[in-house]
Amino acid sequence: MSAPDAKRARSASAEISGLLESALYVEDVRTSAEFFSKVLGLEPMFESERLVALDAKRSGTLLLFKRGATIEDMKTAGGIVPGHDGAGPVHMAFAIPDGSYDSWIARLASFDVKVRSEVRWPRGGMSVYFDDPDGHLIELATPGLWPNY
Repeated sequence: MSAPDAKRARSASAEISGLLESALYVEDVRTSAEFFSKVLGLEPMFESERLVALDAKRSGTLLLFKRGATIEDMKTAGGIVPGHDGAGPVHMAFAIPDGSYDSWIARLASFDVKVRSEVRWPRGGMSVYFDDPDGHLIELATPGLWPNY
């Protein structure tokens, strides 16, 4: 890249406007999609044998990939999606509104979801932790967890 091109690239407005997708790798995409749809109310936007995409609000998407089914690159009409995969339990958190914490605790109980832990954060936020069907640690958190939330 030439010096003028590099200078333009550095001065261009390049900013992140939010997190668009989060992915979990699961054994059975249908079982996991049903869990996230029923328990958390996430609506499916796309479904296939290897992937279910759920609307996680705030322009966010939860991708549930069948473990091991996305290792190879995938050719699409618009280009190549590089292969990826993951193993082991991971953690992700969903934002919930102030004042909804007790309702979420009741909702989890109504679906027999075992709460692993609850935390009151120094900034005033509250978190509840539980497992999804694949043992991933899922968190629901109210505002007051981070300086930006």
